Amino acid sequence: MNGSGEMTLAFELSALEETATPEAVFDDARRWSQYVGVVSDKPTYVVTNFTRKNRIRQDFFSGPKGKGESLESVREQFDTDRHVFVGTTDEDRELAEANEWEYLDVEEAAEAADWQLADDADDEAGAGEEDQRDDWP
Repeated sequence: MNGSGEMTLAFELSALEETATPEAVFDDARRWSQYVGVVSDKPTYVVTNFTRKNRIRQDFFSGPKGKGESLESVREQFDTDRHVFVGTTDEDRELAEANEWEYLDVEEAAEAADWQLADDADDEAGAGEEDQRDDWP
C-alpha cells in the first residue's frame, strides 16, 4: 500500500503533461492515494518515455489497451473505495463516467491539490524575464 487513502487515481497522460512538475504531482498524489497510474491511447513507449524522463513510478499503465479498456481493467484489479480519473477533455469525462470512475479536470485537481500547471509556471518565468535590464551588456 502506498498512500493512506482508499483511492485509485489515474492520470490521462495529457493531464500529467499539463503540470509543471509531473514527478512532484505524482509523489503528492501517492500521499493520499493507494494506487496511482497513467492511462493513455498513445503507444506504450510514449507513456514509458514520459514517466522515465520524469522519474515517475506508476502502479499501473494502459499498455497497448485503449483508455476505456484500461480504466475497466484497473477498476477490476485495484479494489479501492474510490476510482478517480484526472483528464483534460469532455471525452475524458464521458469515458470516466461510462466506466464508473469519478472525473476531475486537471485544472480543478491542480487547484485543490496546490499543483502548479505548466502554463502558470511559464507565465511566472516570463514575468521574471521582463524584470531584467535590456541595456545590460
